[in-house]
Amino acid sequence: MKTCPYGAEPAAPSSSWLYLLERFDVGVVNVDRELRVVGMNDFARRSLPVQEKLPFGKIVTSFHPEAARAKLKFLLGQAECPVMNAPPMALMINIPDRVLLIKVSKIGDAQGATTGYTLVFYDITEVVSHKAEDDPARGSERRRLRKIPTIKKNRVLLVDVPAVSFIRSEGHYTWVHTPQGAQFCNLAIGDLESRLDPQAFLRVHRSYIVNLAQVDEIVRDDGRLMLRMMGSTPVDIPVSRASAPHLLEQLGLAGGIPTHP
Repeated sequence: MKTCPYGAEPAAPSSSWLYLLERFDVGVVNVDRELRVVGMNDFARRSLPVQEKLPFGKIVTSFHPEAARAKLKFLLGQAECPVMNAPPMALMINIPDRVLLIKVSKIGDAQGATTGYTLVFYDITEVVSHKAEDDPARGSERRRLRKIPTIKKNRVLLVDVPAVSFIRSEGHYTWVHTPQGAQFCNLAIGDLESRLDPQAFLRVHRSYIVNLAQVDEIVRDDGRLMLRMMGSTPVDIPVSRASAPHLLEQLGLAGGIPTHP
């Protein structure tokens, strides 16, 4: 059996990662040792949210949103690791609203000293998201995630959104939990919250988003609410006081949780 790159399951040629990557345009950005842009291909220039068409001489992080800069700096730092390749990193670029899969390679001279870096990226937006009508009165459109890009041992695993039980925040990153376990995700919880269907997923706490279809039980604990999620091992998710009314409304319990006599 042939294996597909990036941890994708074998699939028909029209939907395999290999087929898709062959069709994708590739963005390339070359930067020097001080991270100033020295070269960029046309696709990168069209895709990145730069104010000018010729961003040469600028620090590469300057044309990324503030939330993405720390991650990009981390990725560049990982490229200096002498014992392993830097893992791919998914960054959500909000202007325009794209999901990019970025890989960084260190460039060295004849003596092996670092002279700069090459950033290569694929725009995987069409693979992991779809357009969804927002408020018809405003005539706006937003993209909803249908797959969440996660990282495991330098591989990209695309997790189907309906399979997600809950998402847990950890700083600027998240862990995506499914019945099969947890996968690390480079995207922040706020990025994920804004791209998930609000009728199916609800942020019940600053650190948690839950899939309402996988809530098994509502638990009261000293006046606070907890959600027990489906699965062989029970997991309790805290619900903030501010989120509780909206949660109960979404679950059809706006009048309160029934109690036994």
